[in-house]
Amino acid sequence: MIDTPYEDADLLPATRRALLHRLATGQSEGRAPSMVGAVMRDGHLVWSSGRGELPGGARSEDVQYRIGSITKTFVAVLVMRLRDEGLLKLEDRLGTYLDTPAGGDATVAQLLSHTSGLAAEARGPWWERTDGALRPELGDLFGDRPQLHTPGRLHHYSNPGYALLGALVERLRGESWYAVLRREVLEPLGMDRTTLAPVAPHTDGWAVHPWADVLLPEPAVDTGRMAPAGQLWSTAADLCRFAAFLLNGDERVLAARTIAEMRTPEGGPKDQGWTTGYGLGLQVVQRDGRTLVGHMGTMPGFVAMLLASPRDGLAGVALANRTSCFEAGGVAADLLTTVADLEPRIPAPWRPLTEAKDEHLELTGPWYWGAAPFSLRLEAGGALELSPLGAGGRAARFRPEADGTWTGLDGYYAGETLTAVRSTAGGRVTHLDLGTFVFTREPYEAGAPVPGGVDAEGWRAAEAGSGAGAGAGAGGGAEGMPEETAPVR
Repeated sequence: MIDTPYEDADLLPATRRALLHRLATGQSEGRAPSMVGAVMRDGHLVWSSGRGELPGGARSEDVQYRIGSITKTFVAVLVMRLRDEGLLKLEDRLGTYLDTPAGGDATVAQLLSHTSGLAAEARGPWWERTDGALRPELGDLFGDRPQLHTPGRLHHYSNPGYALLGALVERLRGESWYAVLRREVLEPLGMDRTTLAPVAPHTDGWAVHPWADVLLPEPAVDTGRMAPAGQLWSTAADLCRFAAFLLNGDERVLAARTIAEMRTPEGGPKDQGWTTGYGLGLQVVQRDGRTLVGHMGTMPGFVAMLLASPRDGLAGVALANRTSCFEAGGVAADLLTTVADLEPRIPAPWRPLTEAKDEHLELTGPWYWGAAPFSLRLEAGGALELSPLGAGGRAARFRPEADGTWTGLDGYYAGETLTAVRSTAGGRVTHLDLGTFVFTREPYEAGAPVPGGVDAEGWRAAEAGSGAGAGAGAGGGAEGMPEETAPVR
């Protein structure tokens, strides 16, 4: 029995007690032979503990569990590395690079985001409990109906889709996907306990009888061609290292900019108060006002969950060795939010810019889209932040480009171009063009190139008794309209 928190933790005693209570509750109510939990904060493992039967003498954060579909996120990182190197484009058809009997019409991005339309599972028998030697070839992955939906039409989770992505990596690198993963990702990130097959100390997988507290061992097979969909084994410590990478990137593996792209959701279902989506190899969850990114993994005998919060610099990990122990997902999320709520992140100290270009400072201050007020601020990192000043309105951040334009980083304007338009005479900024939306220094500024023009008479007050601004007098007009009621337009 192991129930001692990680000895190097720098969390408060009350926080450690709350974390241990949540883990213990999850293991007990989930009827898991064992469960391990861990918390990463600002790049460091700050807490880990285990409940139940673990290999004797092993530290909770160092015990291997099978992590199932979290494997997909690792494969997605390999694909994004190929993209960043210019070896493929996300909009390319898979068939451009891989001779496959199904899935060739889907783009790489559609396979990454589970919008390829491929079937959810490989053809029988149940691949997660069947030795992969039965399907070494791509043609053996698919049944009679491999393509269920038009590519790009909707989100439909596909395990064979990630087997194809693993084969894509092998085709472009010329060696096994796992060899590439170890050299290009695991070794740079220091994840030496993440492996293709179990390495001691590790747990065994179990099924728990639904109506009795008895166990049945689950097989731990090599899934062969399907391995990129769920083969890997890992530890709480290694997954915390991976979580730190998913929040901050690592120039040796993927830049932060690419990681942020992976975290952008393509779509997904809503269920039981959890709003979920799927980016490029990452699940994205809205929970308790936070955006969490990561992945869940299930294999016979195992359930794993990794969730990270970019806003808080935190991640929660939960690993259990029981089939369908879905309590692990809630445990990982609650470990994260417990620390976030009890020990909220202390903001970094404000510091002034060390460099600011005059042409960038010129853009700051109030702007108006029509009559709606906005502010534009220059951030410490050199980005512009557009914020509505009234109720509603679209906010976004923009990064500077070499040609003098700005590119939207998030929200409605993600990927859109912001251009500061200058007069030909004095070079003064006359207005902003944001994807055809014109922002001016004054509300519907006279003489500005506002689409549709600005009335030559300008702003005016409503005449007494007219329809515009009517409501004078206690009765509000001949119809007795209440004074606060706006006319219907």
